[in-house]
Amino acid sequence: MQTALIVLLIIVCISLIAVVLLQSGKSAGLSGAISGGAEQLFGKQKARGMDLVLHRATVILSVLFFLIMLLLTYVS
Repeated sequence: MQTALIVLLIIVCISLIAVVLLQSGKSAGLSGAISGGAEQLFGKQKARGMDLVLHRATVILSVLFFLIMLLLTYVS
């Protein structure tokens, strides 16, 4: 059981690293910080397409990571 959890944890960790690295940057220096505030103020739509998929995958993999770590701690 413990070995299977460790293998699953390694797979989730590598996937999480890959998904985070595939995401595009949210700002481009100072100009990104200024325009980013304006976009939130005027309610511009959230990212679509691949950015949205990568964001959701990041959230799901993060939750899996914490659940597997807690389960692995409990089993040990």
